[in-house]
Amino acid sequence: MSQKTEKANISRNIPIAKPLVGEEEIQAVTDVLKSGMLAHGAEVEKFEKEFANYQQTKYGIGVTSGTVALDLALKALKLSHGDEVITTPFTFIASSNAILYQGSKAVFADIDEKTYNIDPEQVMEKITPNTKAIIAVHLFGQPANVKALKEIAEDHNIYLIEDAAQAHGAEYNNKRVGGFGDFSTFSFYPTKNMTTGEGGIVLTNDDELCNRAKLIRNHGQSEKYLHTELGYNFRMTSISAAIGRVQLKNLGDWTEKRIKNAKLLNDGLKDVDGIITPFKDKHVKHVYHQYCIRVEDEFKLKRDELQEYLAEKGIGTGIHYPIPVNYQPIYEKLGYAKDCDKSKYASERILSLPVHPSVTEVDIEYILDVFKNI
Repeated sequence: MSQKTEKANISRNIPIAKPLVGEEEIQAVTDVLKSGMLAHGAEVEKFEKEFANYQQTKYGIGVTSGTVALDLALKALKLSHGDEVITTPFTFIASSNAILYQGSKAVFADIDEKTYNIDPEQVMEKITPNTKAIIAVHLFGQPANVKALKEIAEDHNIYLIEDAAQAHGAEYNNKRVGGFGDFSTFSFYPTKNMTTGEGGIVLTNDDELCNRAKLIRNHGQSEKYLHTELGYNFRMTSISAAIGRVQLKNLGDWTEKRIKNAKLLNDGLKDVDGIITPFKDKHVKHVYHQYCIRVEDEFKLKRDELQEYLAEKGIGTGIHYPIPVNYQPIYEKLGYAKDCDKSKYASERILSLPVHPSVTEVDIEYILDVFKNI
């Protein structure tokens, strides 16, 4: 062990995630509080435009969470009972719950075993006359195969929604995700690549879909106190938007730090028997919201044993995700089949290591030394 790592070995505490909030965010919130305009206002509109521009789309609709963003997108597409939406079971449950909110049916297609993203060939097998949309999750910050999925959607005259909750700034063929589908949705939960404290946004390039989503977001008001359809209060606050505007300015630098940390981990773990490092598709820019290794049977410890061992050494980890959605109790009660074998296999072996911008090279060196000394 090097002298630098030996020093790092004293009372280590490397968390799996760490929100970066500084004086500039505090000042931005203070300015909003002093202005008296705390709810949805000009600050939100500025953030919507700035984030949409960053993701290379025309319109942004700020909302209260990433889950609400998915719900709003599906409501704007007028989904209803009997409609089917194809998505992945290997993701956070919000991706499919939003389908159930509409009274529609989630149809699960299995994943590509390398990227962990939804497999377009599996999607093709799941299409029926009732299929109305595909929700493609850009899991862990790596874009799904949007080229193939977009072609499938167009060929079958169905909608494509990008769940980009973990993919701020990610790219497919040098174009940022968010503009490939009819809608895209992002989350700004505190552990995401950037945060608004809590919040989300819907992006689109379609004028009509944008107007409809904005109408639903604000009580169905076409003008003040004139309600033309059922709507909701999904509005983002000015306080959240102020935090987001500051965070967005730093997102590029933070993303490059994540990519650098991921490369250091890749280089250090590539020859460890039984550890599969993240695969990166050659067509994409992976922004590593999570850095997920796969712990195979050849490794000296099982996945859960490794997690416990790393915790003892002060290294935070996560399991994203331990139970595929179609194995969750609520989906069992609804009669969903326990299938999608690749998703189940990944859920039993995946382990997330710290990769966020606060992780230093000394931290990385320490993590790698811990692995080598198991």
